[in-house]
Amino acid sequence: MPQINLFYGKQLSLYFPNAIIQSYRSKGELTLVVDSSNLYNIIYFLKNHHNTNFKILTEICGVDYPSREKRFEVVYCLLSLTYNRRIRVKVRVDEVTPLESVTSLYSGANWMEREVWDLYGVFFSNHPDLRRILTDYGFEGHPFRKDFPLSGYTETRYDELKKRVVREPIQLSQEFRSFDLSSSWENSTPSRLIDPKK
Repeated sequence: MPQINLFYGKQLSLYFPNAIIQSYRSKGELTLVVDSSNLYNIIYFLKNHHNTNFKILTEICGVDYPSREKRFEVVYCLLSLTYNRRIRVKVRVDEVTPLESVTSLYSGANWMEREVWDLYGVFFSNHPDLRRILTDYGFEGHPFRKDFPLSGYTETRYDELKKRVVREPIQLSQEFRSFDLSSSWENSTPSRLIDPKK
């Protein structure tokens, strides 16, 4: 598949001087990091301009970086069959800033945005039906956030005395989790060698 060079990203930066924060190439695909307030305009341009023609939205996904001020990255993967090209558009948001929904441009974005909302809690304004899609209706929290406890907040079990399924809150022993992202191999000290003759 033909690769998009960085010149293409620089040309797009000329069209949107204040909207595109960064452009770089990774694994043969151009990635644009854009400002959240201009996301819809850039996606609209990439879909409809005759030199871009990214008519297919293949994926929307979320990533959580709890140490950043804008902890979430939402990634849009677009495909142009006309030019046989792919492009990634990344936008960084915090927990309270909504993103403009692109469902009016790509109808397939409906369920993808619902999934990002359900699992990460990123809100999409002007979405036609933003509700949970993978978790239960009464589910609390967003399970793909890195500070979400592995056990969850509630336990669902069958109660023999009540003869029905009950949902009870779980008592969590730790209130706050800190993340040590270093490798356990880097911090370990080498153990003494074992002599195979003994």
